[in-house]
Amino acid sequence: MITEIATLRIDPAKAEAFEAAVAAAKPYFQSSPGCHGMALEKVIETPGLYHLRVLWETVEAHTVTFRGSDNFQQWRALAGPFFVSPPDVVHAETAATFF
Repeated sequence: MITEIATLRIDPAKAEAFEAAVAAAKPYFQSSPGCHGMALEKVIETPGLYHLRVLWETVEAHTVTFRGSDNFQQWRALAGPFFVSPPDVVHAETAATFF
């Protein structure tokens, strides 16, 4: 399983509307082949900074299948207007689980 970690920066004054937009995008991720979950985390120390974590079967399920789909376009139409800078995206896999 691969975790996409997208660092998203928005105007803190628009946080409530942004969180609603991400919630509205749930079906676009949920119906994407190879997607197994998503969560939005708000950084406590930095208002307006979020981490979107999405579980994918493979990197390609995200970078090729999802990004090449209408689902991605719908996601960006909902959330993109809130971004004050382009998202920083990395992919990670668990190296070890300790407890």
